[in-house]
Amino acid sequence: MGMRKTVKEGWVATIKASCPTCGDVELTTRDVQVLLCATTNQGSYTFQCPACRLAVSKPAEARIVDVLVASGVRLSVWQMPAELEEPREGAPISYDDLLAFHFELQRDDWFERLTGMLAGEDHS
Repeated sequence: MGMRKTVKEGWVATIKASCPTCGDVELTTRDVQVLLCATTNQGSYTFQCPACRLAVSKPAEARIVDVLVASGVRLSVWQMPAELEEPREGAPISYDDLLAFHFELQRDDWFERLTGMLAGEDHS
């Protein structure tokens, strides 16, 4: 990471990162975003390659997250959805189940049929 001076903003940190298509590229702190998962404490950083415009995401150890955030890169904290911790019962949904659901949604009375099924009514 280096520093360079711009006319409008004064000193700006420059970050060297690697694009899988273009190789090493130079970015500013505005070009990079750090993502931190509060659930797992795993970090990553993302950027759009200035040369080929490819969206790039790379894992980052805590040390890298700290350096990037300290240099002015914006931090976005997120967490895994609570549904991942819910107990699962029954067989997983199959392609046949999905296809049947698709055809069910094509019917004009799909909502009434669905709520009736949940209430235990027979709508064959």
